[in-house]
Amino acid sequence: MMNAFKRWLAAGAAATMLVSASSAREPRQVDVLITGGQVYSGALEPARSVDVGLLGDRIVFIGDARAAGISAARSIDAAGKMVVPGFIDAHVHATDEIASSDPKMRLLLRQLTQGVTTNVIGVDGGGDPDVAAFAKTATAAGAGGNFASYVGFGAIRQRVLGDDARAPDAGELEQMKALAAKGMCEGAYGLSSGLFYAPQSFASTEEVIAVATEAGRRGGLYDTHQRDEGNTSIGVVASTREQIRIARESGAPLHLGHFKVSSGARPDGSSMAELVAIVEEAQRGGVKVTADQYPWNASNTGLVAMAIPRWAQDGGREAMLRRFDERASLARILAESTTFFAERGGAQNILITRAPGQEALIGRRISELAAEWRITPAEAAVRILKEGSPSVAIFAITEPDIRLLMKQPWTMFSSDGSATGHPRGHASYPRLYANYVLDAGVLSTEAFVHKASGLVADTLGLEGRGYIREGGFADIVVIDPGTFRPRATFVEPTLLSTGVEHVIVNGRLVLEAGKPTGALPGRALLRTPPAGTCS
Repeated sequence: MMNAFKRWLAAGAAATMLVSASSAREPRQVDVLITGGQVYSGALEPARSVDVGLLGDRIVFIGDARAAGISAARSIDAAGKMVVPGFIDAHVHATDEIASSDPKMRLLLRQLTQGVTTNVIGVDGGGDPDVAAFAKTATAAGAGGNFASYVGFGAIRQRVLGDDARAPDAGELEQMKALAAKGMCEGAYGLSSGLFYAPQSFASTEEVIAVATEAGRRGGLYDTHQRDEGNTSIGVVASTREQIRIARESGAPLHLGHFKVSSGARPDGSSMAELVAIVEEAQRGGVKVTADQYPWNASNTGLVAMAIPRWAQDGGREAMLRRFDERASLARILAESTTFFAERGGAQNILITRAPGQEALIGRRISELAAEWRITPAEAAVRILKEGSPSVAIFAITEPDIRLLMKQPWTMFSSDGSATGHPRGHASYPRLYANYVLDAGVLSTEAFVHKASGLVADTLGLEGRGYIREGGFADIVVIDPGTFRPRATFVEPTLLSTGVEHVIVNGRLVLEAGKPTGALPGRALLRTPPAGTCS
């Protein structure tokens, strides 16, 4: 399986790389020259002490600049530093920031200070089918980093069916397929789903297959927040097999977003090994499967998604609130919510991280609030949800699971982060480096860089990105390995990370000596569908 998987990735890399070092013409004058650093190419190979020259938005020279007679308008001394391809966050919630009218938001400083220069958005089924319109508007406004998007199954389903718990009729299904095709033809990299969330959770496997086929026939991925990551509905094993079936029958390679297991379902932590075996079995059977992960023992989601059964969310928030006022419905909701808390190891594992309009709840655990109010945790959840829709961190991922998944050759990195609520949005990549490269030695530095850059580019087919190679796009980060550390915590989740000194996006300095330059050169990276697949 390992060799087959490597052959598949190698084929993808060969197709996406631009010109090679031997074919690039070396100019004597470059715009920017990065000298003296340890250059990690993004491939699984040791660092080299070489200089890197940039001209316009491209890498045009790698080697000994002095020996080659290269001069530069601007030089960056990277002695003692790591020079790496800009990281590609395989799963991030940054759409609102990219679409913001505020240039400070569009800068995405939280990502730049982690070394991220490309953001994969539209995840968990949320990607707008109007891919081209969003790309045009956002690129014109300017962004600190690049962005690539999925078209979202959830956005499609909601546009056609609203929040209703029902199947589409034949005409509605055709509308959904047409919206998926539109998104793919306008540059999406695949179809994303969030089957854990209502109203996407109301969709049958067959419905998802029908819509995902539109991505598959155009060479795109099927990216999923799968239906269950523990034992809330069908169970994580059955859920993983369901996603593999969707990929097999739709023809779209499967990408398992923020792949994990809720430890409350299997406290011994052994289930990740079972899932790895299931993925490898599918790969041997010809299904292309990859995954991303973030390096935290707590996930983050809405309290409603964690605590309220899906049937009670049928029809949206107003319908849910009416059920809270119905004695029989409320009794059933409380019973099922109690089970959900138990599956996550108890209400003490649920921390409120964001609560618009209820800010006094931030940093409190559901167990604490329940004790303070002298009610059950399930009753506390309902009380909170009557007033708003907070986000929660769920401490239900084991360290052995994190490390086992991290070692798999088909696993890459993401943050799953947003601007608020969870430290993963500000500190995932320095945490990966500090905890799992330096401290635990789970990964080598070159493996860390590869899983944060080249492997993501190969999987998505991001042409010219993810590697430091002549002819490739100039997305480059200079990092001080001695200070590359996370600062964000669950108590202070928005503290910026340290150690990223210079960030170059499309050949322009966006971060210089750790400070923003004011440049917003990020681009929409639109995928070109295969010829003949779009009319």
